[in-house]
Amino acid sequence: MTPLNPSSLSPASLGAGGLRGLAWLRRRIRSSELWLIAVATLVGAVAGALAVLQGRIAHGLQILLFGFDPDERLSAQAMIAPHQALFIPLGGLTLGVVTWLWLRYRPRPSIDPVEANALHGGRMSVRDSLFICGQTLLSNGSGASVGLEAAYAQAGAMVASFAGQRLNLRRNDLRTLVGAGAGAAIGAAFGAPLTGAFYAFEIVIGAYTVANIAPVGAATLAAVLTAKSLGWAPYLLKTSTVAVQNWAEYGLYALLGLVCAAFGIALMRTVAVAEAWVSGSPIPRLLRPALGGLGLAALALITPQTLSAGHGALTLDLDARLTLFALVTLIAMKSVASIVSLATGFRGGLFFAALFLGVLLGQAFAAITALIPGATTLDPTVAAFVGMAGLGVAIVGGPFTMSFLVLEATGDFTVTAAALTASLIASAVVREIFGYSFSTWRLHLRGETIRSAHDVAWVRTLTAERMMRKGVQTIGDDVTLADFRAKFPLGSTRRVLLVDADGHYSGVVPTSAAYVQADNLETPVASLAINRDVALSAAMSIKEIMAAFDATETDELAVIDEDRKVLGVVSEAYATRRYAEELEKARRDLTGES
Repeated sequence: MTPLNPSSLSPASLGAGGLRGLAWLRRRIRSSELWLIAVATLVGAVAGALAVLQGRIAHGLQILLFGFDPDERLSAQAMIAPHQALFIPLGGLTLGVVTWLWLRYRPRPSIDPVEANALHGGRMSVRDSLFICGQTLLSNGSGASVGLEAAYAQAGAMVASFAGQRLNLRRNDLRTLVGAGAGAAIGAAFGAPLTGAFYAFEIVIGAYTVANIAPVGAATLAAVLTAKSLGWAPYLLKTSTVAVQNWAEYGLYALLGLVCAAFGIALMRTVAVAEAWVSGSPIPRLLRPALGGLGLAALALITPQTLSAGHGALTLDLDARLTLFALVTLIAMKSVASIVSLATGFRGGLFFAALFLGVLLGQAFAAITALIPGATTLDPTVAAFVGMAGLGVAIVGGPFTMSFLVLEATGDFTVTAAALTASLIASAVVREIFGYSFSTWRLHLRGETIRSAHDVAWVRTLTAERMMRKGVQTIGDDVTLADFRAKFPLGSTRRVLLVDADGHYSGVVPTSAAYVQADNLETPVASLAINRDVALSAAMSIKEIMAAFDATETDELAVIDEDRKVLGVVSEAYATRRYAEELEKARRDLTGES
């Protein structure tokens, strides 16, 4: 990623007056939360407009390729013609070629809002973000089984990051603004401000605090109103449901949460296995989406419900009262379509696919319980919304995000309570057994270790190299106790690091230990060495350092390079103090304290 430089504003681009105005605005935002709210509101409005624009581009491309009525959805079509199905692999081929060319130009992986907030303080690349959005639009527009929600969030976060860097916001304010932009875009797409706000809190910022509630709320509300003024038909399906009546129903919905957790984990792991298999295959990278498109075309000829994100299909199936066999078949086919799409290189997310699959899973669960003699009968519509929330949490994360989505769709608090029950159970089980959402799981497969959008970059900056004390005393490991005593009188230093004939680290000798041993002064000092095989690498983070201190139960450890040459030493006391200072700083940033 090539980050934007927040200070790269030249007089030629803005003029002296523009630069003075920008400097004045920066001071106001840093001194008053109201100004940050105002900026967040503007960011939200732009994010909402970009969500509408992307949605219409993708929908327009689908209409162009598949020839259905503009008021309809691709996944709601009764059938598509065989020649139209060929547009899916053709779109995949186009995507493969474009991606191959792009990666030759920018081989480093692009950064999404979650990774940006967790590791980069909210800093994102405009060029990379625009390319991600383009990939997603092409994937969804050509019928691949991926949603546009990733593009919406990416565009909203991109606008926020760009504005925040240009305004030179503090790190925590920039993270808040990026979360507000991403949440605003999601809120605009669904016409659901509460859903968008909690998407920002739970998934992109990683925390809900007094300091970030106003900017995020203002942004999501501005985005929803902007999208509505532009005539956008939101994804959120408004419907009426019966109330959840008794504890037995809540118990069954809790069980549905467990089912959603198991299904979500299985789906995420299957995507990873399929991606690994495709990556290890001899198929050229630029041809993979085209071959995946052939598989999607075959599924689409059976039912178009496997195509795109599934907004139209969800609306149809929610009221269709499908048989259990039909529901299980659709679940299997949509899952395969999503796995094939992601594994072969189509760009997009599982957000709405998870919601659609959750609806089908909830209806299937209600149908199964109806076959059990004496079991409580579940309303299929309520079960569909609870399943939607449960599987959405299992894959995307954010139990309150999904619960508010149900609330804004149904307006029923008993159904929302059931959805929250299933969501919390699904979230707890997935975090305990699996530990990742879909976005952080993909980052994990790429080598990252983050599990949420919490700001953990400061942990990586506290490395052994940055905390070590240089200029430590060393001596050859072949010297005798007599020579050691002659060079290092008692009290001259606490410890001496041993090195072998080639200068490689070979242990630590506490100076006092050389004076306790008095039997034979010709004994090699190496016999007193401790931690011969334990040392810190220069790149080790503070957490790894503290774990090493716990394991060795010593108060100092050597820092060595890749050739085992001594660089310095880190003391447990100093590392603990620096860790505590950074934790306190992170706590103040989180709570908005100065």
